[in-house]
Amino acid sequence: MFTPHPNLADDVNRAIVQSEIEGGVFLHDLPPSTVLEIQTLHHVYTAVLLGGSDALISGHPEFCPYPVQVAIAGSTWGGSMLKLQYVGRGMHLEFRHPEYATPIVTSPIQEIRDSLPSTAPLAQSTHSAINRSAH
Repeated sequence: MFTPHPNLADDVNRAIVQSEIEGGVFLHDLPPSTVLEIQTLHHVYTAVLLGGSDALISGHPEFCPYPVQVAIAGSTWGGSMLKLQYVGRGMHLEFRHPEYATPIVTSPIQEIRDSLPSTAPLAQSTHSAINRSAH
């Protein structure tokens, strides 16, 4: 659990604690081939994790109507502070699209679901990682 840091503003400490309460998942805790369904306020994205921060993402009618390989930077609270390689409820997903100079930032994430990979041992660890982060 996060311990507030004296060198961070109270608003920043509160946002970090709130992200732990809302729940989410760090990409490095999930194996490649994990499929995440990320429901935001306006769209439902599908992200197939390729390893590291790379993913195939689809679900936005303009930016990614079909799967596009992107680099997921992480999630923000709507400002410039980024929780690296993290997908968090109540936060905005930020990713780098190969055809755009600036990052794509989604509306707030409402829900994160995993579609289990085809191999059973990976499926269990994926589901556990998302549930573990949600508490």
